[in-house]
Amino acid sequence: MGELVTLGEVMAVTRVSGIGTPSPGAAATLSYAGAEATVAIGVARLGHRATWLGRLGRDAAADMILTSMRGEGVDVSRTVRDGDRPTGHMTRHRRTADRVVVAYHRREGAGVRLSPGDVAAEAISSADVLHLTGITPALGPGPAAAVERAVAVAGEAGVPVSFDVNYRALLWPPEQAGEVLRRLAGRAEVVFAGLEEARLVAGRPPQARAGGAPESGADGTPGAGADGTPGAGADGAPGAGADGAPGAGADGAPGARVGGAPGARVGGAPGARADGDDPGVLARLLLELGPREVVIKLGREGAYVTDGSVALRVPARAVSEVDPVGAGDAFVAGYLSGRLDGLDLAGRAERAVTCGAFAVATWGDWEGLPRRHELDLLAASDGVAR
Repeated sequence: MGELVTLGEVMAVTRVSGIGTPSPGAAATLSYAGAEATVAIGVARLGHRATWLGRLGRDAAADMILTSMRGEGVDVSRTVRDGDRPTGHMTRHRRTADRVVVAYHRREGAGVRLSPGDVAAEAISSADVLHLTGITPALGPGPAAAVERAVAVAGEAGVPVSFDVNYRALLWPPEQAGEVLRRLAGRAEVVFAGLEEARLVAGRPPQARAGGAPESGADGTPGAGADGTPGAGADGAPGAGADGAPGAGADGAPGARVGGAPGARVGGAPGARADGDDPGVLARLLLELGPREVVIKLGREGAYVTDGSVALRVPARAVSEVDPVGAGDAFVAGYLSGRLDGLDLAGRAERAVTCGAFAVATWGDWEGLPRRHELDLLAASDGVAR
């Protein structure tokens, strides 16, 4: 079934229940989150072998994380435990019905001390794919060097690299990030990016939407869509995200699909767009950096996928949004699962949007990810699987 190895950060997360500002006595749940961990769990649930490499504290939060990930079938045996730094932590609360606020407490955490010595070369060398994100190199010099080491090991062993840009403006400015992300994209075989992220890596200036309203940025800053609804960002704000999450279409209907039939072959994005807003143009620019496949995540519009010779638009699945956080990583897990299974571009993309839809329609970053036997569940026309 193929094996994925990933390297990155995972943190404990406290999710405050209800809507509004957190207050003493508010109900909350404890879990954990991390882009790479979500991808590892996602591919494991789909029947593949998965290994997560990283650094955690020697504390109860780390014990909880490792116990759960083992239970999900992810190999965490090479995790480095740090007795001097705690496991990072984040808090999440829903300030309003349609706005999630995430606060990170990672600066003194064990994850920022990740180093090249923490990279298990033997695990990477025997993998079928190494998955990395742009979050890890943004954490500091040590994590950035660890990513470089992982890529070098994969290159020496002939292991393909998957790279999700996952730009976080709170961690580093675009001037610094662009160069690093561009170099990593050029050394990957598969690159995932939202529109803003693709512009950043391609060296294109950010676009403004009609009416002067800024578009949702890769840093999670929401912007108004054409229908006036807020866009989803990397901070978990709901709406149309670069993650396969449904949103209002041009006609105002939630979950409206656009872009044509699933797997429709296209020569570029439909409709009149400026080059900087055309996923086909941006994908070609990213292909010129060196990867063999580029996936542009388009939120309510699904995804644009190309390998340079074939280009596909796959629409998002229409679901009722519950929690948008983690949908982008679920999308990546589905795509890489399809790749490990040997599916063609259309099959990979269809599995990707399916996994993204599961994440959007359930609570938590990874808790609602589907298992292989559930992949057809959303196809039930009446909402009831019998």
